[in-house]
Amino acid sequence: MERGYAIAATDYPGLGTPGPHPYLVGESEARAVIDSVRAVRSFPGLENSTRYAVWGHSQGGQAALFTGIIAKSYAPELQLVGVAAAAPATDLGALMTDDLNTAGGRNITAMTIWSWARVYGAPMDDVIEPAAMPTVNALAEQCIEGAFDLYIRQKLSAPLAHTFLSVKNPAAVEPWKSLLLRNSPGNLPTDIPMFISQGSSDGLVRPSITDAYKNRLCKAGSKVEMLMMPGVSHGFIGYDSADAAAGWMADRFEGNAPPSNC
Repeated sequence: MERGYAIAATDYPGLGTPGPHPYLVGESEARAVIDSVRAVRSFPGLENSTRYAVWGHSQGGQAALFTGIIAKSYAPELQLVGVAAAAPATDLGALMTDDLNTAGGRNITAMTIWSWARVYGAPMDDVIEPAAMPTVNALAEQCIEGAFDLYIRQKLSAPLAHTFLSVKNPAAVEPWKSLLLRNSPGNLPTDIPMFISQGSSDGLVRPSITDAYKNRLCKAGSKVEMLMMPGVSHGFIGYDSADAAAGWMADRFEGNAPPSNC
């Protein structure tokens, strides 16, 4: 804000409004992000600005990447100058498979299944044990707004370590397999530069998964700057890389050539 930028943060559908939140539904998140840009342009003095950049962490990183994918078709009146993402959710199938035996992974899987059952009509009862349903429903009503919320969530989800899934891996079962692929971000238009940060100690979004996504983008011809931060966990990568992301976005607004370490 000190640099003169306007900052908008989307609330996403279903958070504070009626209906389920489309958790990890990439295109829905991206539309909400772009709609927040449209909304902030209604403020006096901002309506003539058509340029914007996006940044997000974790689910927000997925939202930022999908924003890059749909920006030109969904909002041709706006100009996206760059996409920045911290530990973004990219390969959702790998994310769900790798993390099923961790508390964080069970949380993500529970929220994803609960949400997608309502958004897509996918059969939740086919993959979750009946005894686990009360816990899954309770988790869907909780938000993370601070460190204490993480503690509450961990305690609330503890029963899932004993009773949770009725299948070995939902990522291998339809329609979940196809939905995970559908909501895993693909390549962005090569003229949209990207900044991706990742903590080497991230136990939820593995560094190798983010690095593989970066290499995929590079192979497609995108300009990608990747920042790997030693010893940083998933919970802190957004905060610890924020200054670097802000500086990178400032360079995009100033029209400087985007760096790339592909």
